Amino acid sequence: METPAETFRDGDLALTRWHPGDRTVLTAVVGGSLAHLGAWLIWATGGYTDDDSAEFLRLTVKRWESGEAYEYALAAGAELAGGVGVMTRDGGVEIGYWLAPGFTGRGLMTRAVTLLIEEAFRLGAGYVEIKHDELNVRSGAVPARLGFTKVREEPAEKPLAPSCTGTNHVWRLARTPCSALAAP
Repeated sequence: METPAETFRDGDLALTRWHPGDRTVLTAVVGGSLAHLGAWLIWATGGYTDDDSAEFLRLTVKRWESGEAYEYALAAGAELAGGVGVMTRDGGVEIGYWLAPGFTGRGLMTRAVTLLIEEAFRLGAGYVEIKHDELNVRSGAVPARLGFTKVREEPAEKPLAPSCTGTNHVWRLARTPCSALAAP
């Protein structure tokens, strides 16, 4: 896949490529969301420090430059609401995401993922996949709402976050000439 845009907007929602200057706000938002995020994301189970943010942001630059992944800060208005990443896969991409608890249930992630699906298909990805633990129904609601098909279950990578069962649901949306999301 070619390199996607660094910024996307949809009304009050903005996706912006992460930058080292985001460290302080990232630490604060993740640190204030540990109980919510740590249930599903192993990286949020043991606390989250300024050093963790700095390392994550360093890796986002490396992955962006290598084409391995394109990761974005998700803002609602002027506030950091979460993060979303597009990881390149053979023939397609995988999208992963998280939201701080005060921003869930507002359709923000559905809108963000829609923007990234459109961009991935525009740049030639043959499919988009989303994976989540079988018990994480809120994460599963996003691909279900966007017309993805649940294509398989697979073992999750270890170590697991406390609420995870070890079984991921994998959803896929294939690029088709008729797809409304693939339209220019």
